Amino acid sequence: MKRIKRTATAVALAASALLVSACSSGTTPETAENVADDRPIVNKENWPKKVPTSGLTKDLTLPLEAYMASYEDQVTVEQAANDLQQSCMKDYGIDLTLPRAGANPPPSDNDANIERRYGLTDRAEAEKYGYELPPALQEHTRQTMRDLSGVEVEVLTGHTKPEPLKAPEGAEKGESFVGPGQGVKPARAEYNGKKLKTGGCIGWSKDQLGVQEADPVMVAELAGDSLVESMKDDKVVKAVAAWSSCMDDKGHPGLADPYKAMDQGVTIDGKPSQESIALAVDDIDCKEQTDLVKIWFGVETAIQNKQITDNKSRLTGIKEQHGKEVAAARKQVAASAR
Repeated sequence: MKRIKRTATAVALAASALLVSACSSGTTPETAENVADDRPIVNKENWPKKVPTSGLTKDLTLPLEAYMASYEDQVTVEQAANDLQQSCMKDYGIDLTLPRAGANPPPSDNDANIERRYGLTDRAEAEKYGYELPPALQEHTRQTMRDLSGVEVEVLTGHTKPEPLKAPEGAEKGESFVGPGQGVKPARAEYNGKKLKTGGCIGWSKDQLGVQEADPVMVAELAGDSLVESMKDDKVVKAVAAWSSCMDDKGHPGLADPYKAMDQGVTIDGKPSQESIALAVDDIDCKEQTDLVKIWFGVETAIQNKQITDNKSRLTGIKEQHGKEVAAARKQVAASAR
């Protein structure tokens, strides 16, 4: 049997749509140059559906999803910020092309990751890919960008260019590495006769859009808590036990829960084997036979409804703030397109 790699159960709990601007996150900025194979930079056909259209989670949405940013909205905000940053840099006499947002979509629309929240749920995909993602979601559209000079980094970020770290063993020659805050100092006061903006053009772009990055973390944390709490519920415990017994009958012993099946079924090379496909199909069939997804979703829905009641004021504020950011971003994107 093809060697199987172990993956953390935390994958099921993790947010699948964390979208961070390449420049603001400290990773290497990339732009719309040198895209391989003539593929479109942004292909919306590969974007995740807002609500699943197939499988055991078809038409299912958890209550907290109403307070989460969709992938489309995240892309809109990021693209608007990029447009503003490019305009800001131009005001200082610097031509800079930042990456197109939405080039590498995640498998799920938001932090709920509903399609795989309770393990695999789509039989048609399982028959083709086992526990792996579809090929379109495994591809990476690379967008390269020239290295920024020190002063360009200062204008963009509001701080000096991080000092390169010593390359780790095995790294390719010429490859550079930077760590967060490595040798970073406040930027110069002005450039080309213009005062630098607080936080650089990145900070300015966020101010223009009214972006507040802390609040969405609360929603993701609540969603994580609800999943953990639901796993302790008697109805879910019994349903999982029934699923495990079903899997045992199909020749897959020792699987305590669907996450263990995911751990066992993901292959090292990302290519599904006959064994992993068979495991995935049986996994989903057992979920259907035991009503596991329906039961689990029902229990977690009740938990999240209580969470919303207990945190109504703050969640309402988060939703309103998000609406303002997206509205401002859409206006900016439309203005940039003219």
